Amino acid sequence: MGWWSKDVHSMNDLFVHALRDIYYAENQILKALPDMVDKATDPLLKQGFEKHLHETEGQVKRLEEVFRLYDAEIQGVDCPAIDGILEEADTTVGDADNKDVMDSALIFSAQAVEHYEITRYGSLIAWAKLLGKPECARLLEQNLAEEVATDKALSQIAESGVNQRAAA
Repeated sequence: MGWWSKDVHSMNDLFVHALRDIYYAENQILKALPDMVDKATDPLLKQGFEKHLHETEGQVKRLEEVFRLYDAEIQGVDCPAIDGILEEADTTVGDADNKDVMDSALIFSAQAVEHYEITRYGSLIAWAKLLGKPECARLLEQNLAEEVATDKALSQIAESGVNQRAAA
């Protein structure tokens, strides 16, 4: 069938499919974040990952509420994109033998994850509004705001000294 699942025939189907995609992604990220916390050596980076771990737990709960509001079964669908991003992150970070380079690699990898999530939430919000589900859009907007803030924080941490120490 190509790019899309055989169950996508309408905008409603597309919304549910994408919701299941991001639900799977957030759950995979929940599994990966504790390892990122453990590997981070920069105190601000470690703290940022810990904060985002707790935010991600809340994001999963919000997604479950969106499923309920939309009257859709709460379940994920395999997402090769996030699996690939996380696999690449593991490889990139695993190859760094210098702690400062590792912190830069963690930021690099985390931002790839954030950007993926930002694109998904942006589309889901637009579709929720189009489908007349403003309460779903509001919950998704909260998740998006956290993802954007995390991406910005990661950039600030990188630019505040992590990248400079890695380059030295």
